[in-house]
Amino acid sequence: MATLLEKVRILISANVHALIDQALKSNSLAVVDQYIRQVEDQLANLEDAAATVGGELKSLQRKLEEHRRRATELDQAVDGFLLEGNETAAAAAQSRLNGAQQLVENYQEQLSRQDGEYQKLLDAKVRLDARHANMQQQRAELQSLLELAKSKEIVVKTMKGLDALMGSGDSDVNRIAQSIYARLDKATAAVEVRGVSLDEQIDQVLGRNALNAQLEARKQRLALNPPPDVKELPSPDNK
Repeated sequence: MATLLEKVRILISANVHALIDQALKSNSLAVVDQYIRQVEDQLANLEDAAATVGGELKSLQRKLEEHRRRATELDQAVDGFLLEGNETAAAAAQSRLNGAQQLVENYQEQLSRQDGEYQKLLDAKVRLDARHANMQQQRAELQSLLELAKSKEIVVKTMKGLDALMGSGDSDVNRIAQSIYARLDKATAAVEVRGVSLDEQIDQVLGRNALNAQLEARKQRLALNPPPDVKELPSPDNK
């Protein structure tokens, strides 16, 4: 499980800015898609691991309750034998009670350790789910940016072709070219407006992520998020 949590930690700490820059430079979403697939694979692994550990927790909880009941019965039996004056039976029952109490302590320790591992898995899944949602959103925005870039390339190529027509000396061709130029100017302006909007959206998302990271670090420093004392078995269904 330690290896799984380390892989998740690496994915969560990945430099999102670098991924976005690489995608924009290569004019391709391949690097972002690969990262999202890795996140999805580890999410599936986390769910499987959490289900396994959660099942083991339930088994430990059940065994612990059984030994607690047995210890209670033996404790009552010791008192009963003593009241009857049967010290031999009382001593035997006391010996069995000591063994049952030791088992209870052992299961309590195992349950505490196992629950700690379970909580780590649930926490990792929550954080990786958040990163997955964030990257899905940024992928959509990047796709729009790349499509805008392609549109602008087409506009540039078309305008170069029109420049060649304008220099041909034919008045009809010049008039048609001027009309097309007007439409292209309008389309180019629309592309630029959309591009600015998307750039701002990405900056807002990335800026918000940085703020969240700073707040989380401050909470840890101020000890505002101490690990809860686990008394009852959490259900894997509520992960």
